[in-house]
Amino acid sequence: MAPTRFTRRLCIAATLACAVAAPGLAQAQDATFPQRPVRLVTNFPPAGPADVLARAVAEALQGLWKQPVVVENRAGAGGNLGADVVAKAAPDGLTLLFGIDTTFTINPHLYKVMPFKPADLKPVLVMSSSGLLLGVNAAQGPKTLKALVAEGTTKGVTFSSAGNGSPGHLAAELFAEVTQAKVTHVPYKGNAPAVQAVLAGEVTGGLLATPGMLPHVKAGKVAALAVTSHQRSKLAPEVPTVAELGLPLLEQAVYYLVMAPAATPEPVVQQVARAITEVLQRPEGQARLAQLDMHWEGLAGAAAGKRLGELSARYARLVKATDMKAD
Repeated sequence: MAPTRFTRRLCIAATLACAVAAPGLAQAQDATFPQRPVRLVTNFPPAGPADVLARAVAEALQGLWKQPVVVENRAGAGGNLGADVVAKAAPDGLTLLFGIDTTFTINPHLYKVMPFKPADLKPVLVMSSSGLLLGVNAAQGPKTLKALVAEGTTKGVTFSSAGNGSPGHLAAELFAEVTQAKVTHVPYKGNAPAVQAVLAGEVTGGLLATPGMLPHVKAGKVAALAVTSHQRSKLAPEVPTVAELGLPLLEQAVYYLVMAPAATPEPVVQQVARAITEVLQRPEGQARLAQLDMHWEGLAGAAAGKRLGELSARYARLVKATDMKAD
């Protein structure tokens, strides 16, 4: 039976009513997120800066959301394993990747095969950034950056890192490219064992996260030669930047980010971004960033995607120029 004019009008009215109600419904759902526990998957081992930050954020979110927020370490393959877990998770905002940019800016150019496509995940928030500290064994290593470069160009040097595709790996290749030194990259399973390798004299040195190196610098066991950030570290203001020492091309930052499965609804993504921004803008959140030698970025949405795209283009050129390998 063909619909009557009254029936057609009723359908149109119902459709308009739903359209008007939809924003309110979305806001109601937004206001009640999350209704179940949230899992933050970190794709690097415990005790590294991403893991430390994840646990601080999880604790604060738990108080804000009144739901358990659990941190789960899924390390391996330069962060690919943990990212794959999140890429294949339900797109409901309850499973998030808490890691660093290299999984998306280096790995696609470094690994011939990846278990997920970068497009399977989308940025929620680029929270912060930090430089690296170039440190050597204080008893055995060169005393200055100039001396380290000289040793690298004559005898060769070895640098430890937190693993293939990690910021330290990239920094080692960048060091070799810029200085023409002979650098042997030695990957370890995380930032902590990479620092221990410097202490034990297993390697000449490393370009590693400042907080992990600093206690040993203070103890006189590691000599801090430079930092790769644009400005000096607030934790070690006496250490010059690479630019101040005449090597600005060695500047490098690590970006700490949160990613969600690509199909996660945008209102949920925005809710998560707002919540993490709120807890990190609190005095205790700012203090935690300072302790980790991190600078607040706060990039969400298109701004976050733009920053990652720029880094990916830069690192693609570096991987090709240095013939950087994943193994």
